[in-house]
Amino acid sequence: MSLHEVISHPGEHEKDIKTFDQHHDTLPNVPKATVEPGAQVKDVKNAELYAAIHESQIPRWSKRSIHLYFAVFVSFCCACANGYDGSLMTAVLAMPHFQNTFHSGTTGPKVSVIFSLYTVGAMVGAPLAAILSDKFGRRKAMICGSIVIIVGMIIAATSKHVPQFVVARFVLGFGIAIMTVAAPAYSIEIAPPHWRGRCTGFYNCGWFGGSIPAAAVTYGCNNIDSNLSWQLPLIFQAFACLIVLIGVWFIPESPRYLMANGKEDEAVEFLVRYHGADDPNSKLVHLEIEEMKEGIRSNGIDKVWWDYRPLFLTHNGRWRMAQVIMIGVFGQFSGNGLGYFNTVIYENLGVTSVSKQLAYNLLNSVVSAIGALTAVSLTDVMNRRPVLIIGTLGCAITLAINSGLSAKLDSQTQSGNITKSVAQGALAAYFLFNVVNSFTYTPLQGVLPSEALDTNMRAKGLAVYGFVVNGMGFINQFCGPIALRNIGYKYIYIFVGWDVIEAILWYLFCVESQGRTIEQLEWVYSQPNPVKASLKVDKVVIESSGKVVEKVEA
Repeated sequence: MSLHEVISHPGEHEKDIKTFDQHHDTLPNVPKATVEPGAQVKDVKNAELYAAIHESQIPRWSKRSIHLYFAVFVSFCCACANGYDGSLMTAVLAMPHFQNTFHSGTTGPKVSVIFSLYTVGAMVGAPLAAILSDKFGRRKAMICGSIVIIVGMIIAATSKHVPQFVVARFVLGFGIAIMTVAAPAYSIEIAPPHWRGRCTGFYNCGWFGGSIPAAAVTYGCNNIDSNLSWQLPLIFQAFACLIVLIGVWFIPESPRYLMANGKEDEAVEFLVRYHGADDPNSKLVHLEIEEMKEGIRSNGIDKVWWDYRPLFLTHNGRWRMAQVIMIGVFGQFSGNGLGYFNTVIYENLGVTSVSKQLAYNLLNSVVSAIGALTAVSLTDVMNRRPVLIIGTLGCAITLAINSGLSAKLDSQTQSGNITKSVAQGALAAYFLFNVVNSFTYTPLQGVLPSEALDTNMRAKGLAVYGFVVNGMGFINQFCGPIALRNIGYKYIYIFVGWDVIEAILWYLFCVESQGRTIEQLEWVYSQPNPVKASLKVDKVVIESSGKVVEKVEA
């Protein structure tokens, strides 16, 4: 008898296997007065999940877990390709040989076109990315994205004129769209429920896995006295894609994609191997299988490439998409879009040497990465709502300090009496803003949209997310150079006020998703007030031995 048959027919194996409903029976509601002395009462979001996790330990350094880490690393490399571009162009623009070839300047309309065509390509590519991911699977979509990016790299590195370079930027953005729809969906779908935040948050930290090498490479290549100073950094953009092209052949397909496409046996096999430590009787595995069977439809909207209606025409879909659109807009427009023009900002703060600007660009990437990785390590234990509300207010405060000191520096520059400490304070405030922003948004930009969407709508929802993100990126990249040229540091004032508005919107509309399975969130989003429903907790009794024995009535 196959593993699937064992799990699908629990009545024939009653002594060894409990179904999802039977598992519910193991955690009965009991009056609080019956709690035994010495036992602990704990608030949790999902009593059944909490019990299953505690009774189904996954060895962190087993062969299966290491293989799962490698699978997450492959998706991480997809984000690296995107992050590489974030630091690449701001540094390349400052290079003398690039300017001698393209005569673009560092601000103004020509720079806007070079930057923004990348986001236009990503916006155009987003709908196709959803089709590829839903029809052919997450792994094959990552392969397609890698190939397109390599083609874009070749066009860019061989460019001698602005039009060819702009075409390359469009192709690169198109490839990135494919990878950044498939990769986060893959990360969240393969992760055990209690590893979900770290796995998907780590994926999105691939931004720094790309931006830091890009800053380091451009800093080193700046000393090359030829066009290789800007061509080599462009060529290295394909490095992460090569890792993906090779690594994807050694990782399994997403179990939720398999379940949604009628490959239930393979999905069950994945869950037993990687979430059950090869134990077919794992309570966590049984919980996930039953919830997937209930929540994943074999005839869902992922089978109709053009149908985006359920994302917007149902109560459930609108609340899910509200989370996706908010994190898409706020994650790009909280002031972090200024990072595309770091070298210009440093020049406004008195750092005029190109080598120093590139060195600060590298340092900024490193300190931002520290903030993001710290948040990743805590993502599975921190509630999402407080982080987003308090963190966004922190962004407003640090940008306000930066803009205030920048105003002081500007007045001192005009009077010819510059105080060095003012410039240093403005620079420190800008670095601190990037740390706070990275802690708040970088992991959750991968986690929140992926877990807000169910399996059938995940690729399409992430395509919409990608469209929104790149739409905001277009605004940042097209308007940023023009605004910085015309109003300088005053451009930052816009983000100070907007961040305060963002914090208020997070308080009003953010649905808490930490501590629940992806499938259980279906119940949350179907409630009249999903925000209120998401804050509901179960009380469980934990014996002194650590075993979860029952729920406690409220």
